[in-house]
Amino acid sequence: MTYENYEKWRDAPEERSVDLSVVIPAYNERERIVPTIGAFAAHLAGIGLAWELIVSDDGSTDGTVDLVWSLGLANVRVLTAPSNQGKGAAVRRGVASARGRTILFADADCSTPAAELDYLLAELALGADVAIGSRAAAGADVANRSVLRRVLTRGLNTVVRVGLAVPLEDTQCGFKMFTAEAAQRLFRAQTVDGFSFDLEILYLARRVGMRVAEVPVRWYDAPGSKVNARKEVVRFLQSIFQIRFNSLRGVYSNA
Repeated sequence: MTYENYEKWRDAPEERSVDLSVVIPAYNERERIVPTIGAFAAHLAGIGLAWELIVSDDGSTDGTVDLVWSLGLANVRVLTAPSNQGKGAAVRRGVASARGRTILFADADCSTPAAELDYLLAELALGADVAIGSRAAAGADVANRSVLRRVLTRGLNTVVRVGLAVPLEDTQCGFKMFTAEAAQRLFRAQTVDGFSFDLEILYLARRVGMRVAEVPVRWYDAPGSKVNARKEVVRFLQSIFQIRFNSLRGVYSNA
């Protein structure tokens, strides 16, 4: 039944109510996007959910968009942007377009295996509004992560807990799931377009009283990362100040 399910998903637009939307933000991901799509298709074909995959491109110049279109997958949609606007902007576009009762965003490098989404789904079934993959929660399995990235992550997570009062061990793992209602509410209020948009989303979730479950996941530091650690640390700290300033100015009053 697994391959039969895959064939149906591949060849015919889903006519059922969509259970799960998978949003993948992409910027120059020609080398990695096809295996990632394949990983989600292989796993979800065995579950029986009605699902769609949205590649939210962020102004790629390497042919990512044409490659995904060329696959001819009936339940894969590609959103395009005229220029590179930031990961947060790409995820927001994907969420706004999603039709699923549940929405997952996952990084294009598939550092967190697709199968880990089962554990996030289980948390939503237990009543969570948001379930986040965590590389720091007890039980997480992390491989190939450099000492520098470990130190930076620990330091920044400490800053988040103090600066934004967000009591989570890992805010930046690119594997987060939301009920549709929670996702639409949070991403409508989002203002941070860059890499640190997760901070704002989780801050808003806590602010409005949503239940956030932190779920230990398997994670492998895939080669080919486009993140400049030094630049992103500076932007990360700037985002914390921006979020705090937004809050003081009442930017989130209607969230």
